[in-house]
Amino acid sequence: MSIVALFMFLVILVLGVGGTALWIWMIVDCATREKPDGNDKLIWVLIIVFTHWIGALIYLLVRRPQRIRELGK
Repeated sequence: MSIVALFMFLVILVLGVGGTALWIWMIVDCATREKPDGNDKLIWVLIIVFTHWIGALIYLLVRRPQRIRELGK
């Protein structure tokens, strides 16, 4: 195995594990910290679950800061 192939394998492995960790963290954060009234919590959990790390990244960058400003948590 060449060094380039090994490097690419390690990069893909790190990105995959990191993306999955982000995904799980955002599902837990959304499910435990979003306010229970309305459908916002359900919609965000479904977005995160069905779009995997892309939805988790959107939640992290868009909704989470907004929620922290509104609720302080």
